Amino acid sequence: MHAIRHHEFGPADVLRLERLPDLAPAPGQLRMAVEAAGVHLLDTSIRAGDSFGAGPRPELPLVPGREVAGVVDEVGAGVDAGWLGRRVVAHLGFGGGGYADQAVVAADRAHAIPDGMDAPTAVATIGTGRTATAILELAGLRPDDVVVVTSAAGGLGPLLLQGARSAGARTVGVAGGQEKTALVERLGADLALDRLSPGWESRIAEAGTPTVVLDGVAGPVGRVLFGGLAPGGRLVRFGWSSGEQNAYADPERRVIDVLGPPILDRLPELERRALAAAADGTRVPLVGTVLPLAEAAEAHRALETRATVGKVVLTPRGNG
Repeated sequence: MHAIRHHEFGPADVLRLERLPDLAPAPGQLRMAVEAAGVHLLDTSIRAGDSFGAGPRPELPLVPGREVAGVVDEVGAGVDAGWLGRRVVAHLGFGGGGYADQAVVAADRAHAIPDGMDAPTAVATIGTGRTATAILELAGLRPDDVVVVTSAAGGLGPLLLQGARSAGARTVGVAGGQEKTALVERLGADLALDRLSPGWESRIAEAGTPTVVLDGVAGPVGRVLFGGLAPGGRLVRFGWSSGEQNAYADPERRVIDVLGPPILDRLPELERRALAAAADGTRVPLVGTVLPLAEAAEAHRALETRATVGKVVLTPRGNG
């Protein structure tokens, strides 16, 4: 098999395409020939050795990546042979192993890819989609809400905008740069704001006083948006891509954290719901950048410089 590995923490250049022994599924597992592997901003901080999210510090060498889709080509003992030849998608958890042309996963964590869905969309749905499902559930959106979505042109942003519109809420999408802001307009936000434009925060109320902020950026942007919330408003936070976490204390406004046992204990259910929503068109992820597996380092650099929109996906086929 071919896989991307890094033997040390460091810049994107530590990622190397290597030839490794083929994987063999253990009892209860299935192996897939990977057609698409998801790339996440967290992958870049893990590779750099800066932050490991909710997981432990990994041992090296490491094959990064946790979201994979492909065709089952071998099953372990105790797994129904009916899986063979099926198109599946799975989240591999904190252990990694996704940036490769083979992956193994417990059969009970694999999902059949809905008919008509391509592998990159399935990969975007299994991870980013399940997170969006949790965020929207915790936000409890109503038709009278005015919802602000940060990083609205990223992987999660388009899904959150779709979810807010489905709830009947007005939407404000915040993005960085004119091209991304134009994309947010095309995605249907009632108001699109470029946070790199001076005075952007003064325009937030054009769509009405915000009652909900869905924030994965934090830092100064998060603080501005929290301060502009209507009394009784709520900020749902699910990350800090700015590199700066915020501490909030305001009895009139509520902060809801997404990551935690209530959500982590329900991941298979959230994955199923996300796939169903993508299949019926309710919330379809935006796949923005698709690169060959060998260009994983370029994918990381693009994410780190905020040069991407939508979900970033690697396609392992054809690597030798």
